Amino acid sequence: MSTVAEIKAAIPKLTLEERAEVARALHGWDDDAWDEQMKRDLAAGKFDKLLSKVDADIAKGNLRDLP
Repeated sequence: MSTVAEIKAAIPKLTLEERAEVARALHGWDDDAWDEQMKRDLAAGKFDKLLSKVDADIAKGNLRDLP
């Protein structure tokens, strides 16, 4: 059994407090990696086309409130 499968199998056996602890640990770690990747992608210009489209939509008034 892989480590991921073992983790998935163990989660239902945890108490709510233990699940919350695992979620906090994963959430914090994931955010750090995600944030760093986003910073690298932004610096590399990977969002330039998307941001230009957003700016154009804002300038044209093509916005609507979320429900």
